[in-house]
Amino acid sequence: MILLKNVSKIYPPNVVGIEGINLHVKPGEFISIVGRSGTGKSTLAKLLFAEERPSRGKIEIGGWDITNIKDHDVPMLRRQIGVVFQDYKLLQKKTVYENVAFALQVAGATARHIRDVVPLVLNIVNLHDKYDRYPKQLSGGEQQRVAIARSLVHQPKVLVADEPTGNLDTLNAREIMDLLAKINEFGTTVVLVTHDRDIVNRLRRRVITLEDGKIVSDVEEGRYKL
Repeated sequence: MILLKNVSKIYPPNVVGIEGINLHVKPGEFISIVGRSGTGKSTLAKLLFAEERPSRGKIEIGGWDITNIKDHDVPMLRRQIGVVFQDYKLLQKKTVYENVAFALQVAGATARHIRDVVPLVLNIVNLHDKYDRYPKQLSGGEQQRVAIARSLVHQPKVLVADEPTGNLDTLNAREIMDLLAKINEFGTTVVLVTHDRDIVNRLRRRVITLEDGKIVSDVEEGRYKL
């Protein structure tokens, strides 16, 4: 599903983001990428959804070589890879329904398809009763669930969650992680990028630890020990 071969990202003038990363993630896996701040976690995530391009090496997603993906092909990739960020990135003047629908509208979906899909994903994230609320009327956890719903509208094969609980309290963070686990059970490959030790250790899934831009540990059902 995800394959990185000797991938490095060097920022000018000579700053190492990641270096010599080799990684294979199987379809349906749930992996956590962990490490201290500045170890390359977010750089690795950005390479997966083509916000960044590697300086060296090869990246494949679902058999598609995206190493040198063209800008005009990125929207197609993003329909296969859902992305969730720490800061939600919701449109403040649109309702919950409209925020989720917008992701389909920009992809050219028909009105009928939007009417069919949006209620389904809002039910998955348990926001079926808040269609007409605006982001400012929601809690942080609810806003993150809207963001997750939006990431699911194209039925992505992979979901990349970059510090999705960074702005949440413990209870809301656990609810978001339970939701990601539920999505994973549907068959979606989940890549979680986080520095949260408690969340990772509660998951008991595969843990990949980065240090100085390199993988220093890759453990099945692992723990975050740093």
